[in-house]
Amino acid sequence: MIGNWLKRSGKRTEVVIATKVGMEMAPERKGLSKAYILSEVETSLKRLQTDWIDLYQSHTDDPGTPLEETLGAFAQLVKQGKVRAIGASNFTVDRLADALRTSEKLNYPRYESLQPHYNLYERVGFEGNLERLCQEKRLGVITYFSLASGFLTGKYRSENDLSKSQRGQGIKKYLNKRGFRILAALDEVAFRYRANPAQVALAWLIAQPAVTAPIASATSIAQLGELIAATRLRLDGEAVDRLNRASA
Repeated sequence: MIGNWLKRSGKRTEVVIATKVGMEMAPERKGLSKAYILSEVETSLKRLQTDWIDLYQSHTDDPGTPLEETLGAFAQLVKQGKVRAIGASNFTVDRLADALRTSEKLNYPRYESLQPHYNLYERVGFEGNLERLCQEKRLGVITYFSLASGFLTGKYRSENDLSKSQRGQGIKKYLNKRGFRILAALDEVAFRYRANPAQVALAWLIAQPAVTAPIASATSIAQLGELIAATRLRLDGEAVDRLNRASA
C-alpha cells in the first residue's frame, strides 16, 4: 500500500521511510546475517517501490551473528546508496555499546538511533544505563508502544472495557493499582491543559531529554490530528513531576 502510494503520488523525497530487519518472519527468515540482510533489503525496496530506505533498523539483536558481519552488511548497503542510516531496536545497553565500538573500530556506519519499548507505564527497560548511553553517544530515540497499546489513552479503565479492541486482553496487565494511579495523574494534567490523556502521555515522552520522537498509531484522520496536537503541548515541571511520581 505504501509503495503504491509513493509511486502514484511522486512524494518519495518528501517522506522519511523507516523499516526493520531481523525479527522472525518464518523459520528460515530471521536474524542479522549478511546474506539475510542483503536479501531482505531487496524485498523491502521492491515492495516499497523505491531505490532507498532512509532508516534501516535491526529489529532485535542476533547474538548468533558476529556484530562485524551485521554491520559490514549495513556498510555495504550504505555505500550502495540503498540505505541512508541504520538503527537498532530492542538492544541491551551492553550489546548496543559493543555495536557502537565495533562500528568505530572498523569504520563502519554506526547505529544512529534506538527504538525502545518506553512509555509512562513501561519505564524500567530504558531509563538508566541505556538512556545514558543514547544521550552520551547522541543517538536518536524513537519509542514504540508509546501509549501502552492504548491504555494511556484512558480508553480502558476496567475489565469490561477490554472488549473495546482486539488488543484488549493485552491491556489487562495494566489494570492494577499503579496503572490506575497513572490514569488519575493523566486525567489531572489533561484537565489542566485542556487536552486528553493520550496527548499528555505523548507530551511526557517528548519532554524526556533522551527521546527524539514517540511512535503513535492512528486509525482515523481525526485521531491523527489529536495525536499531532501532542507535539504542541509543552508540559511544565510541575506536570512532568506529577506524572513521574504517579508512574514511579
